[in-house]
Amino acid sequence: MNVVLWIIAGLLALLFLGAGVMKLSQPKEKLAASGMGWTEDFSAGAVKGIGALELLAAIGLILPAALGIVPVLTPLAAAGLVVVMAGAAVTHARRKEYQMIIANAVLLLLAAVVAWGRFGPYSF
Repeated sequence: MNVVLWIIAGLLALLFLGAGVMKLSQPKEKLAASGMGWTEDFSAGAVKGIGALELLAAIGLILPAALGIVPVLTPLAAAGLVVVMAGAAVTHARRKEYQMIIANAVLLLLAAVVAWGRFGPYSF
């Protein structure tokens, strides 16, 4: 189970690292034009804030556990992603973007598994 949790955490980290860097490095208008219509509902600062949270969570999923420095940050990062994905699902529901809710639900579930495993029976 430890290996499965590492694989899930690694996949989540890669996905959220990319998403966070994209939101931090591109202007809101370019993100909206590339298919992220939800950015129209948020200020540029809020979009950058979401990107920063995703980037920090990606780092938090891997580095604390890998380095053995405050490993409790790993399940906390996963729990943070659960909250971010719940917020994303609500935003997409308001916009009637139902396909995106499925993606949010899958990512939320994977992050919840990591949080459960690392807080519970498979902690470091």
